[in-house]
Amino acid sequence: MRLAVISDVHGNLPALEAVLDDIKARGVDTTVNLGDCVTSPLWPLETLELLQSLALPTVRGNHDRWIEEFPEEKLSPAGRFTRAALSAEQRRALHALPPRIALEQGILAVHGTPNDDCAMLLEEMTDDGRYVPARRDVLASRLVDLGGATLVLCGHSHRQAVVQVPRGPMVVNPGSVGCPVFADIPIAAQLEHRSPHARYAVLTERRGHWQAELLALTYDWDHAAARAVETGFPHWAGAYASGAVI
Repeated sequence: MRLAVISDVHGNLPALEAVLDDIKARGVDTTVNLGDCVTSPLWPLETLELLQSLALPTVRGNHDRWIEEFPEEKLSPAGRFTRAALSAEQRRALHALPPRIALEQGILAVHGTPNDDCAMLLEEMTDDGRYVPARRDVLASRLVDLGGATLVLCGHSHRQAVVQVPRGPMVVNPGSVGCPVFADIPIAAQLEHRSPHARYAVLTERRGHWQAELLALTYDWDHAAARAVETGFPHWAGAYASGAVI
């Protein structure tokens, strides 16, 4: 079995198209989407329409939930842009996505942790806003209520990672398809070097074990940066063009 895992598309249509083309070329069996589908100053409507046409198993991310639940003043600027771009029916459809999906072969797909779409699974945040690998005891406290899963797929942090817990599950974060840093909350991107690549993962099951390929694809990220300027979000342009908020 070969499984493609995408997450955190955040309305970046050309990044998603590049990833989908690569997935098609690799001949995977199934693709699963870990949520945060459209919130951005880019192409939320067009991205949602494409994702809905694919009918992928899709987990609800925190932004997919917030776009329906939050009052206007609580949304980020990109969230308000996204809400205005979508119909009430489309917002309800995002909100109706499941918070977790149990797939065959012991696979559990979530957005953040199994019980919290706003929490990171594999990382902790330092006092200055950088992400570091979670301590063993912290990770163990988050890996509860797995329903017997031996492979856990998570997103939310936008950071690619593979962790094998001894006598526990393998955990994979595919990274973000379309948002190297959420520029309305740019703390980490002001301290770290990142990259503008479109990221996803391909998992292959062989003889009862999984191997993971963490992929970083080039696409026309200058087009995404130009779109951010066009929609009135110039502070997002650097995030798309270089992975940094300057």
